[in-house]
Amino acid sequence: MSETSPKLRTELEGIPTYKPGRPAAAGGPVAYKLSSNENPYPPLPGVMESVTAAASSFNRYPDMACTGLMNELSDRFAVPVTHLATGTGSVGVAQQLIQSTAGPGDEVIYAWRSFEAYPIITQISGATSVQVPLTPGDVHDLDAMADAITDRTRLVFVCNPNNPTGTVVRRAGLERFLERVPSDVLVVLDEAYREFIRSAEGEGGAVPDGVELYRDRPNVCVLRTFSKAYGLAGLRVGFAIAHEPVAAALRKTAVPFGVSQLAQDAAIASLRAEDELLGRVGSLVCERTRVADGLRAQGWTVPETQANFVWLRLGERTVAFAAACERAGVVVRPFPGEGVRVTVGETEGNDIFLKVAEGFRKEL
Repeated sequence: MSETSPKLRTELEGIPTYKPGRPAAAGGPVAYKLSSNENPYPPLPGVMESVTAAASSFNRYPDMACTGLMNELSDRFAVPVTHLATGTGSVGVAQQLIQSTAGPGDEVIYAWRSFEAYPIITQISGATSVQVPLTPGDVHDLDAMADAITDRTRLVFVCNPNNPTGTVVRRAGLERFLERVPSDVLVVLDEAYREFIRSAEGEGGAVPDGVELYRDRPNVCVLRTFSKAYGLAGLRVGFAIAHEPVAAALRKTAVPFGVSQLAQDAAIASLRAEDELLGRVGSLVCERTRVADGLRAQGWTVPETQANFVWLRLGERTVAFAAACERAGVVVRPFPGEGVRVTVGETEGNDIFLKVAEGFRKEL
């Protein structure tokens, strides 16, 4: 028998493995998982009922066109159904976008550090990542990103708010950036945390709504998800709003039947419970403010966050800080050598995190 292995694509060599937020270790103290940007609340009213009803027929394939959800999204955002596409979370749609635009010899630009899936899905396609460092304030350097565009650039990600720093780009800067991007380069506004934004007018204006920017810009695509504010992380449903050629390409590259009927029905029910959603998000935003203010009072430098997490730059002490948190009963998300991202979760878990941060700060 031959000992040679099947030939695999060379582009797969060296691809970093996506690292999900680690759950709490079994047998340890009462633990709170603040390592994934999950919503700590249970499903919204009507969601469990819709999922239970859909479960009775999961021996059947789901509606591959996501007809009900697409119609609901069309009404909610006042966009044509033909400008919509769904996928397995916004990251699934992001991968479809790269599959639709970039391959070997092409370039994909994004800030760094930003969402850690970007380099993975770029390399899977065979395209080349162009990583543009954040500013010293951990914000997208849009001027530098525009300068990085070449005739090989096919797609640019702008994560707003940015994961893992929580920082935002504002209207003036983003509009100036979009004016500099060639019309044949797709700009993807990744707005997975859009619902948590509470930023008033500031230098450069308010934080823009990507859906409004897309309307008269054929090269702008907006990503949204039901995983964060809507609390459907385990059901994997996200969507894109883009002009028809891009949306049609996304529907072509989607995995057939990728979004389950449970996810579709739960997303519809969640959209219809928006009043309750806004109340829950408001409570999380208040808790976010309490956590960030508490850290600053301890002496930490915390970037202004408009997401459901906070970012602490710790450099070489990152892993030690994460270990201290875990010993105390909370799990955070370390980026070794850089910092930790900490989700705003249950009040009790946030309190434990703040206590650890206070003690760690005194040791510095």
